[in-house]
Formats: sequence, C-alpha cells, structure tokens
Amino acid sequence: MAVMMAVRLINGVSACDHVSMPMPGMPLQAALIPDCTELEAHRAAYRSAKANDAIFVCIARHGRRWKVELDAMASSKPYVPDQTMTVLQSAAEALVLDGTVEQANIGADYISMWPIETEKRAREIGAAFHAAMYGLQQLHIAVPSQREGS
Repeated sequence: MAVMMAVRLINGVSACDHVSMPMPGMPLQAALIPDCTELEAHRAAYRSAKANDAIFVCIARHGRRWKVELDAMASSKPYVPDQTMTVLQSAAEALVLDGTVEQANIGADYISMWPIETEKRAREIGAAFHAAMYGLQQLHIAVPSQREGS
C-alpha cells in the first residue's frame, strides 16, 4: 500500500512554517531535560510537567555519574499499555547489557536508569525514552487495542 503525503499551503505558505516547538506535553530535546540533582529542582520540574500535562523526565547527578528518571503519572493521559512498557524494558535491558547503565528499574508508569557515565549521554537516553514513552502513549490513545473493543 502506497502512502502519499501532502503539505497544505495557506496563501502559498506551509501550514507548518509558523509553529514553534516544543509544545507543552511534547517530548523534550536532550538539551531541555532538566537537571534535578537538587531536590527543589526536582519538585519544580515535576510540578511543571503536571501543569503541562506531560510525562516527567529529568536527569540528576548520582555520585560522579548520572541518573535518568521518567514518570508517566505526571500526565493525566492514560498510562502506557503493558506492551509499550515491554518495548521500553527491552531497550533498558540492552543498555544494561552493553554497559551503558548498571541498573534499570521499569515499572508500569516509571523508569529510572543509572549510573550513566556523562551528562550528555544521560540527556540522550532521557530524551529517547521520553520520546518513545510519549509517542507510544499517543499511539495507544489514537489506536485502541483490539482487546479493548471486544
């Protein structure tokens, strides 16, 4: 099946030309993930995620290395389904197996991984997991499971 894509033009200008990113509740780029090493920074970032109805993500210094945390409960949207968490768990396990992280905790609505060698790598991992978690949550909302309708 071929998929055709088109860009809608309004007065000869792409409808996307004047959109600024990121929007609240959207995946964060690595550089925008908050450093929540300090408890007050963590509290403020979590409050901000809740106010923006977003999945929470942060990095924090963990000794001389870094930690990544994600929490879907900050968002009021439906939680990510089990099969989504299975995908994210497989990705976290791959990071453990290749030595990028030593520990990863994956729950129904929470992910944490540590220790990560550099802040840059922690940001990359946080951004990737945030985008995956957010995107799979949105896909689940848009395309309900066959089992839900049965």
